[in-house]
Amino acid sequence: MACGAAQAQWEMESSGTMADLRGIDNVGGGVAWASGTNGTVLRTEDGGYLWQACAVPPGAEHLDFRGVQAFDANTAIVMSSGKGDLSRLYKTTDGCHTWKLVFTNPDEDGFWDSIRATFSDNRRSIDTTIVGDPIQGSFTLFNLSISLRTEESHIVSLPSDLCELQQSRQLPLPIDPCLRSLFNREARLEAPALEGGTAQAERDMEARFRAYANPAPLKGETLFAASNSSIGNHSDTWFLPDIAFVTGGPSGARFLHYRGWPCAGLGCIYWRMTKVPLAIGDSAGAFSIAVRADRKGSWLGVIVGGDYRKPDSGIKNSAFSNDEGKTWYLSVTPPHGYRSAVACDAATKTWITVGPNGTDISTDDGKNWRALHPDPALHEAPDADRNSNALSLPFVVGPHGRIGKLNAKALTQNESK
Repeated sequence: MACGAAQAQWEMESSGTMADLRGIDNVGGGVAWASGTNGTVLRTEDGGYLWQACAVPPGAEHLDFRGVQAFDANTAIVMSSGKGDLSRLYKTTDGCHTWKLVFTNPDEDGFWDSIRATFSDNRRSIDTTIVGDPIQGSFTLFNLSISLRTEESHIVSLPSDLCELQQSRQLPLPIDPCLRSLFNREARLEAPALEGGTAQAERDMEARFRAYANPAPLKGETLFAASNSSIGNHSDTWFLPDIAFVTGGPSGARFLHYRGWPCAGLGCIYWRMTKVPLAIGDSAGAFSIAVRADRKGSWLGVIVGGDYRKPDSGIKNSAFSNDEGKTWYLSVTPPHGYRSAVACDAATKTWITVGPNGTDISTDDGKNWRALHPDPALHEAPDADRNSNALSLPFVVGPHGRIGKLNAKALTQNESK
């Protein structure tokens, strides 16, 4: 047993709602935001002791807010998931008393899965990346700059300096006439200086063009909107505008990483795409990714998932990478079932993953997992570790308004047991 007085690992909190919660973002300083079905958004300013029901954004009474990204007690954005225009983005700057619709999915067959956002321009705007299911042979990727001082929000294409006439709302850059025209113009300029002339210049430009273009999805490849974490949290070693997301489906799981650092030369590829050895099937694959900065400017990553239709299956539900996503390895001792979300406690370098049938932690960067159970001797609810959809440490959320808070000392206590 651990030395000293034992403390409860779990604190179940009263959310005041029966909505299914899938979005959670802990800002720090006692401030956290949660989101879910029926236009539900919640906020706490006292570390979860009291959760405030926010005003429902206009026209959002029947929307499912799968993602929330918050910045302080007053500022947040929420993303709804649904087909076509049921995928939307709202912002608040007054502590969720009022909301402004800032972006609606323009693709009638599209479906948004996850968002990540950061302050920019000296906290005057929010850079937001949206990732969604593939449509028309291309992954859905948007980058928005949302002003906090005006009603303005505009779509930014990446890389932004390649094509001033680029009109696509997608990012980084799908294959489009503007980009093709730009590269053909460059080829004509370079042709006189090359031994192979125009033919060699065109081959060179084609290689460069492919480096920028969006990767094509595999047959049946999709993303999952289970926890707003199919898109990765940002590592300190990544260069903006790095984007990393994970997929699943009948063609298997993949890790796709758009590397935003300066890239030059014919061998330069902006996208890295690697297979992830997780469960394969229509309801299976990679559901959540988290990364943490490692020594010497590198990063480590953990991906969890499995098959959500087989919640008790511990087969091929977790993978880890210690080489910045070049290679992914199956966990030696996997979590005890399908897992929808994963996060890392940077202070203790402890990873935690949650799902319908339980919670697991890893202290060796995803190689081995062990269950983190509630303690009956401390009068914890026997299901305190279960029925979670998403997490932003120390908070976990789930169906029927479920919110739990993990005692940070539970991670270090568990080490001694």
